Amino acid sequence: MLKPILLVEDNPHDLELTLIALEKSQLANEVIVVRDGAEALDYLHCRGEYATRQKGNPAVVLLDLKLPKVDGLEVLREIRNGLELRSLPVVMLTSSREEQDLVRSYALGVNAYVVKPVDFKEFVRAISDLGIFWAVLNEPPPGSQRYVRPNN
Repeated sequence: MLKPILLVEDNPHDLELTLIALEKSQLANEVIVVRDGAEALDYLHCRGEYATRQKGNPAVVLLDLKLPKVDGLEVLREIRNGLELRSLPVVMLTSSREEQDLVRSYALGVNAYVVKPVDFKEFVRAISDLGIFWAVLNEPPPGSQRYVRPNN
């Protein structure tokens, strides 16, 4: 079973565009959508409404920077500070072109920082390339398998 892609996005328009772009890339990975940083952390730590989800990390986290409750930088900080999540690929997918956001994201260990293109075709191409790279082409570190074995 393929690992899912965790999409953390609160803007309904950006969410719709990202889901369309991922669909156009024809990835087989399920896309889990959460709408704020607190929900993302609940998903990743299997707590709250996600307490009974199947264990295992997603293939990649596509993380918006400006989120309600817990912002993207704080989510990234918690991911990188946790032993089980540390090697999880995180792509900051944001409309922020502020240099300080870019610098802080890389300082906290983001794998990639992608500014959302305004043009729809560019956006679709960027999301498709991201999904294919992180969910299909990227080799995860030893011990973090690309596939999750179903519980028997």
